[in-house]
Amino acid sequence: MHRILNLALSMGLVAGGGSAAAAGQTMESMPPETAAPATPAAPCPPRPPNPLRDPSSPGFVKAKELPDGAVPPANVDGNFIIGPTHNRAPEFAAQDNVPKGTLYEFTMSSTDSKFYPGIARDAAPCATPDPKDPTRRVEATNHPAPYTRHVAVYVPKQYVPGTAAPFLVGADGVDHSWPALFDNMIAAHRLPVMIGVFISPGGGDAHGSERGLEYDTMSGKYAEFVEQEVLPLVEKKYNVKLTRDPDGRATMGASSGGSAAMIMAWYHPELYHRVLTVSGTFTNQQTPHDDAVPHGAWELHEHLFPNSPAKPLRIWMEVGDRDNFSSSDNMHDWVVANETMAKVLAAKGYHYQFVFARNAGHTDRPTRAQLLPEALEYVWQGYPISGK
Repeated sequence: MHRILNLALSMGLVAGGGSAAAAGQTMESMPPETAAPATPAAPCPPRPPNPLRDPSSPGFVKAKELPDGAVPPANVDGNFIIGPTHNRAPEFAAQDNVPKGTLYEFTMSSTDSKFYPGIARDAAPCATPDPKDPTRRVEATNHPAPYTRHVAVYVPKQYVPGTAAPFLVGADGVDHSWPALFDNMIAAHRLPVMIGVFISPGGGDAHGSERGLEYDTMSGKYAEFVEQEVLPLVEKKYNVKLTRDPDGRATMGASSGGSAAMIMAWYHPELYHRVLTVSGTFTNQQTPHDDAVPHGAWELHEHLFPNSPAKPLRIWMEVGDRDNFSSSDNMHDWVVANETMAKVLAAKGYHYQFVFARNAGHTDRPTRAQLLPEALEYVWQGYPISGK
């Protein structure tokens, strides 16, 4: 039986959102009783709608256009365009005749973390260029702040306790429709008997936030946090053993969670070989600035992948025709970022599949519900599945 979790989480967090603390402090030069009240930060002007993109635009990858309602085959690499109708895949419907896994939940506190003691973003500046460097935005400031993060763990009914199992690490927590999807696909031998570990971020969103720090930082730190602080708890609490074989480990995420998934595998290919991203934030979101990777996750397709030998990664990516766009600099176009990633992956000979979705916004929920079964099956191609 599935345990219903009280988590207000999903993969659909939009980069650039999130809460901010009130701005302003009492001036030290004035007595408290005569101090002027704090002045709230002026609201940012509304962002214009994201432009509609044509996948045949100059510079975009050449892709195969599929009939409306169709999804790419799970065993074929390359670039695909799907139509505007996004019906929920039938694999999400619970079936009485398949073994049912269990979904568990626990929480982690920032006070117990050696990696992330916790920050919260102050009132953020609008997305404006840094006057000292037009390729950078004015960075949001932050302050120390504790957090509690939720972790959900899916254990399939077929799992034999104590045996090493393949697993998937997902960003931004769990979607409660996933257990039925995994139940059905594992029973049909379309996925291995795998464990799911779904980790919420430490709070906030975008540059200056705890979530942004974890997901958009170009380093191996987040993967190391998962390896040293999350996975040992999962094994201890639920009597499972997680494989150390990187070919049996996958990462998954949407928006900045997608950049986190890619960054985990890029910096630690000895830990992860399989990556699934939706509207991946392969853009210039990193805070604080790092001179070694000055353009944040934009560096993935600008320098890191192109200038390095191919790594043993298998990658699935999606972007929507109305995905995120900002004119604050030249490195906040989610469509161009994902299109360029696809070009680079093809040039370097990676096994990858890239899907351009018509009638789809950023981390578009109907599109995810249409594509996720095929995406998971593609990502796990080549991994041995018993009974197949």
